[in-house]
Amino acid sequence: MGTTIMAVKYDGDGGGVVMGADSRTSTGSYVANRVSDKITPVCGNVAVCRSGSAADTQALTDYVKLFVNQHSIELGQDPEVKTVSYLFNKLNYSNKNNLSAGLIVGGWDKYNKGSVWTIPLGGGMVEQPFSLGGSGSGYIYGYCDANYRPDMTQAECEEFVRNAVSLAMSRDGSSGGVVRTMTINQNGMEKKYTPGDKLPYPPEGN
Repeated sequence: MGTTIMAVKYDGDGGGVVMGADSRTSTGSYVANRVSDKITPVCGNVAVCRSGSAADTQALTDYVKLFVNQHSIELGQDPEVKTVSYLFNKLNYSNKNNLSAGLIVGGWDKYNKGSVWTIPLGGGMVEQPFSLGGSGSGYIYGYCDANYRPDMTQAECEEFVRNAVSLAMSRDGSSGGVVRTMTINQNGMEKKYTPGDKLPYPPEGN
């Protein structure tokens, strides 16, 4: 669980979700990959932040991608975010004795707008305005509680996520590298990247 992942729902500018993650993958005390990508698109309107075993979460995501693709063909449109989250949770819970997978599912659909779903180790599915995961999350709950606002614009939410992940990386030895973010709204998905030497720490405006 040596990582920092998060997803935040915002209501301004038509609503959406911003997901963020560091890029350090550890094998014990050895850093196996400094620039891994922990935010994985599942379909055109939903992505998942992965923590725990990289192999387990990658395998889970591949299965869900297959099911969601079939479901989207039957529907003739993108699925609801809740449906994708349900599939992740069903697979995670059904195999809870064999998997190490902590997931955050986020996305936008025309029925519910932006939404964020937390799936902890062993399964469970909870909708939240923002969700944090990984070893770095314990360092930033206070920052997020104090600074989160549901009425944030897209730009404000992206800055909030970038600041929070940077702050976690500065304290957590298992988090590091670069900050990757993904914004999902009615216009689709947009990925952004902040290199390690451009991180906003101390957080901008604080």
